[in-house]
Amino acid sequence: MSEYFKGHKVFSLLEITQSIQRAFQKWYSDTYWIKAEMNKLNYYKYSGHCYPDLLERKQEKIVAQIRATLWDIDYQRINSTFLKVLNEPLKDGINILFLAKISFTPLHGLSLSILDIDPSYTLGDLEREKLNTINRLKSSNIFDQNKRLQASPLIQRLAIISVETSKGLSDFMKIINDNRWGYRFFTMLFPALLQGDKAPESIMGQLRRINRVKHHFDAVAIIRGGGGDIGLTSYNNFQLAHAVATFPLPVLTGIGHSTNETVTEMVAHINAITPTELADFLIQKYRNFDIPVTEAAKRIKLLSQQKISSAEQKLKNEMRFFKSVAEKKITTQSEVILSKIQQIRQNIRSEYKVQLSKLEALKLNLNKHTPSAYKNEFDKIRNLKLNLKKNSGILLKNFSNEILSTENQLRALHPDNVLKRGFSITLLNGKALTKANNASVGDEVETILFKGAIKSKITHKSINKDHG
Repeated sequence: MSEYFKGHKVFSLLEITQSIQRAFQKWYSDTYWIKAEMNKLNYYKYSGHCYPDLLERKQEKIVAQIRATLWDIDYQRINSTFLKVLNEPLKDGINILFLAKISFTPLHGLSLSILDIDPSYTLGDLEREKLNTINRLKSSNIFDQNKRLQASPLIQRLAIISVETSKGLSDFMKIINDNRWGYRFFTMLFPALLQGDKAPESIMGQLRRINRVKHHFDAVAIIRGGGGDIGLTSYNNFQLAHAVATFPLPVLTGIGHSTNETVTEMVAHINAITPTELADFLIQKYRNFDIPVTEAAKRIKLLSQQKISSAEQKLKNEMRFFKSVAEKKITTQSEVILSKIQQIRQNIRSEYKVQLSKLEALKLNLNKHTPSAYKNEFDKIRNLKLNLKKNSGILLKNFSNEILSTENQLRALHPDNVLKRGFSITLLNGKALTKANNASVGDEVETILFKGAIKSKITHKSINKDHG
């Protein structure tokens, strides 16, 4: 029965919710196919039920949101289908097309029960995103930009983007480090998330880090283990594909799947199906370089041995010829030398006799003239001694007189002797005043006398034009 309060008709909560229930039963009696983004699956392991958070975005803004119910039996069936079709389980962050029944009860409120999910729609949505990314990259003329980079013939310094615990990374490192030819690589790991919504930004963050030290590396390798198509959706992300396509170093990918190539793999410089295939590719690059070098070394060694052998034989022949010619030449020259020696000996004997005769003549001449020359030189020395003794006294007396005269002159010029004769010295500011032009009326001057000094002030001055 209806109630009234202050003139207003009042309904109970049950009446209102039952009215809503009747409206839902009337207008939402069927099941509906609905598309939405499953933001969170919210799987409860204990009960086996799921309570997905569904939402719709427009221009990156959420415009609708609701929580649904996915019972255990339906979840098991749908999840099994996803595994068969997409090789991935039902998970967070995918767009789905689902069959649902809408109901409302006074006790539990609005209920959106998921009865089925079409995996082909999810797969198609992924393909649409992939195609859109490809078209955007091609329209910007950067789709093949990384492929056009000139890679080093031997990639040795490698920056690796992967998860440290990834089996794919472990397989990759084992192959390149344990190769039987002993090739050595320098690698540095830049850890990143490799799947999920946060994977693109995580990988791009590490690309930015590598770019700052790019001169230390020859290439970048993105390595990941196997996975289904849904797990690879992050590699169709436009920003990630753009970052790889425009990266200044060659980017190599070994993401670990054999079908449905992602955009990131398409734009990479080299794409290998698996990490092990990528490792084999790098080893093969070394083998391709090593084999012709080894063969060339063998050929060079063989040719060198042949050249050396030929040169040795030629040298032996030349030595035999040289020995024969040399022996003949030595014999001929020996005879000439013996003849020259005999002639030189004769010339020396003849010259010795001539020089000995000259020496005897000089000796006789020296003995003859030496006493006379000695007496003449002795007389000269005695005369010089007498002259020196006579003239030195005269010179000493003259020098003494000159010194005495100079001393008397200096004594007469001493200031005290000058002042005694009635002269005086006038000082202006401590300096001798020699010209009237250097002083002004009113200046104080000091006059130095032989005995004492007088200070005075200039009241008048006259200038002798002849003396300035």
